[in-house]
Amino acid sequence: MKKQIKAIVYTDVIFVTLFVFFLFSLPKPLFITPTSYVLEASNGELLSASIAKDGQWRFPVADSVPDKFAKCITTFEDKRFYRHFGVDFIAIGRAIRQNIRAKSVASGASTLSMQVIRLSRKKQRTISQKLVEMWLAVRLEFSYSKEEILALYAANAPFGSNVVGLEAASWRYYGRAAEQLSWGEMATLAVLPNSPSLVRPGKNATRLIIKRNNLLDKLVEEKIIDRATAQLSKAEPIPTAPLPLPQHAPHLLNRFKDEMRTLGLASTRITSTIDIHLQQELNQVIYQYHQKFAANGINNLAALVINVKNGNVVSYVGNCYLPRQKEMESHVDMISARRSPGSTLKPILYASMLNDGFILPQTLIPDVPTQIGGYSPQNFDLGYDGAIPANKALSRSLNIPAVKMLQQFKYERFYDKLKKFNFSTLNQPADHYGLSLILGGSEVTMWDLSNAYLGMARTLNHYNSYQGKYNKADYASAHYIKEQQKAEETIEPISVLDHGTIWSTFNAMEEVMRPGDEGLWQQFSSSQRIAWKTGTSFGFRDAWSIGLTPNYVVCVWVGNADGEGRPGLTGIEAAAPLMFDVFRMLPSSKWFEMPKTKLKRMVVCKQSGYKASPICETKIVQWVPPVGEKTTLCPYHKLLHLDATEKYQVTNQCYSINQMKHKSWFILPPTMEYYYQTKNAEYKLLPPFMNGCQNETTSVMEMVYPKPNASVYIPLEIDGNRGKVVFNAAHRDRNATIYWHIDEEYVGTTKSYHQIALNPKPGKHILTLTDQNGERLVQIFTVLDKEEK
Repeated sequence: MKKQIKAIVYTDVIFVTLFVFFLFSLPKPLFITPTSYVLEASNGELLSASIAKDGQWRFPVADSVPDKFAKCITTFEDKRFYRHFGVDFIAIGRAIRQNIRAKSVASGASTLSMQVIRLSRKKQRTISQKLVEMWLAVRLEFSYSKEEILALYAANAPFGSNVVGLEAASWRYYGRAAEQLSWGEMATLAVLPNSPSLVRPGKNATRLIIKRNNLLDKLVEEKIIDRATAQLSKAEPIPTAPLPLPQHAPHLLNRFKDEMRTLGLASTRITSTIDIHLQQELNQVIYQYHQKFAANGINNLAALVINVKNGNVVSYVGNCYLPRQKEMESHVDMISARRSPGSTLKPILYASMLNDGFILPQTLIPDVPTQIGGYSPQNFDLGYDGAIPANKALSRSLNIPAVKMLQQFKYERFYDKLKKFNFSTLNQPADHYGLSLILGGSEVTMWDLSNAYLGMARTLNHYNSYQGKYNKADYASAHYIKEQQKAEETIEPISVLDHGTIWSTFNAMEEVMRPGDEGLWQQFSSSQRIAWKTGTSFGFRDAWSIGLTPNYVVCVWVGNADGEGRPGLTGIEAAAPLMFDVFRMLPSSKWFEMPKTKLKRMVVCKQSGYKASPICETKIVQWVPPVGEKTTLCPYHKLLHLDATEKYQVTNQCYSINQMKHKSWFILPPTMEYYYQTKNAEYKLLPPFMNGCQNETTSVMEMVYPKPNASVYIPLEIDGNRGKVVFNAAHRDRNATIYWHIDEEYVGTTKSYHQIALNPKPGKHILTLTDQNGERLVQIFTVLDKEEK
């Protein structure tokens, strides 16, 4: 009895041991071979792919196998595939008989399940290995469905040369997706894994045709296709040489490679948000522009298009892709490259100042020669307006007003604001950039810049969606993966920028003069309204243009990847035309809805753009952000006391108060006035004081250059002699005479046009200007020695 119990126990132990061994005998994962990176468009079409690390074209396992391939491969390799459990004993019996008769291995009887095991193990083909394959094939059938086993086979079967898997083979040999292949093409691929080293495209064509045709005949016998289809399929040519895979978005593919781990993706295949038709069209347009620019030594272009509504990247062209021309450096993805942004950050400064109550949309900003701590910004046209409304300064992209605005706003505050926009390249402290931050002194990427404008556009689009509140997720980054998880909604009462601020900024950006034929856009009712901004970096190294509508953000960059500057490489000439061509490819949309609850009607001085004071002559009503109430009253309107003829200013010390006329007068500081009056014919100069009336309050002179306490460096000329510095002053009286003194020594006289070239010695000096009426202006400046520069 004890022996029987022992035997039962031993039997149970053996059974359990075998069961456990059977259970854990199948490796996980089954295949550990590297796969190609595969990038699909939003509709599933192949955009780009790269070879796997082991030099094979091997796509990741697909979710399903084309029905044609399933029928072809089971008919050719394993006709009882759907009826066995991994091992086909009928086929084994047949193979044994055939091998005995042939006195050699004439048939292997491997099922598709067994072949999947063999492909995963890569062991020598011996009888013992065959038994292991049979064991594991049965185990495979317990863990995977028939469709999954077919998918594993289709993804890992050899198809000749360095092509592995059905999908890679379909693209390499036919240039199309496997789902699009005909019966003849699919039958050709189905016979290849049987002997890939012997039968492959380009070699043994006759044998390949015979095998394919035999399979087609079997498909007819099995009533899978009819005889006519088989005959037509037999007439189809077989592939001769592998074809290159599509490379419609190679830079986005490389971005996916770099970001795969941080994105938490397991597969090397993604379906992107890219619109393949737009991508192909944009590739073609960029190539045409490249041919045009290459004559001027401009080799690289990039364009990024983002759908505002959902944050999808619909087109990503990181460069004009010319892999055979190595000198073009077309492999560099300029969308992720760090470049100087030129003037493209100016709208963010304008919006920030509106948002924080520093200015109103049309507040006058000084535009005069400026020196700030040795830093002398220049406008692109090297001219000056004296004073210009903030929105016009933005639309004309004037540098000096931008620097003046940043000086008022403080570059530290603006730096913090840019950080909130998620600019990833600001990796130095604010003092490192200083005021140059607004003129391209930092570096940005096309990706970050586009996302900043995307956040503003999304915020304004959602004005009604969140009842005037803000979703923090609006400033989340755009995404290029179709099923990527969106940022969670976080509703807040305030945001980086207010709705009204953004609306005012976009309206100012819309007023930029468009290039070429686009300059007449306002004359056509069908024209697309676009808020846009260009940028040109120092040395003509980068040309930018970024634009947006309620539906799309388009960012374009033109230049050289190696940073070489080229004449004529400007945002308006090089990048803007391409940007408008891109917008013409996109559907038009209405303009942004006005966020009326985030704007208020305010009485504004028409001449100065400031909040109107009681003495402003002409007042207008504007929609402005409510925080505009914090701005100061117009500082440029003064109440003058005039004589009865209104030709002279008077005081109560020299003229009867009863006879005085009191009149509001728009008065700019002398330097601003000096330039402003040349471009604004309606500007009226101050009347002079009547003889005997003392001018005690109004400054009549101002130094344009140098400013008080400025440090001046005088360089050496070509001949080695010390050069001269041009001193420039402004006087309210256009006919005034100014007598110039340095350190109480007379150095010259100017009349009407007050410029004088001087060569003071190094050191600190006192400059004294005296006009014909005895009015004096005194200030200190320092001339640097050569070593002190």
